[in-house]
Amino acid sequence: MRVELSCSLPQKPEWVWERVKQSSTLDFVAGPLIRFKPKAPAFPAVWKEGEYPASMRLFGVLPIGNQTIGIEYPPDAPPMTLRDNGHGTMAKKWDHWIIVQPEGDGTRYTDRVDVSAGVLTPFVALFARAFYAHRQRRWKRMAKR
Repeated sequence: MRVELSCSLPQKPEWVWERVKQSSTLDFVAGPLIRFKPKAPAFPAVWKEGEYPASMRLFGVLPIGNQTIGIEYPPDAPPMTLRDNGHGTMAKKWDHWIIVQPEGDGTRYTDRVDVSAGVLTPFVALFARAFYAHRQRRWKRMAKR
């Protein structure tokens, strides 16, 4: 099942793209709703292609499972596209694409995710919609600073 949300950000695409690639941005945009704790000592400062196992906590407290963040920069995708071809405890498939595009004087930021969680897929998709709406509100807050 696919979920796609977009928003406009008042920053240049290059500014947004630099932050997409920083793992610290995940902490800001996902928090305080979801906290990702890397299974290794830390995520890299800048996302490199590879798999990054993590545990997830709702509001930083309630364990909600594990997730493998699978970072890719697909060569056949548009410029400024990051793919997290992940999977986890609940979602056997969490194929998240972040697409950054110029829009007027700012940026069009898009989260697109295909999820598969068996019979739980509709519920996981509802969660994904709420989660990405939250992330985009946090992106807007960060872009206004």
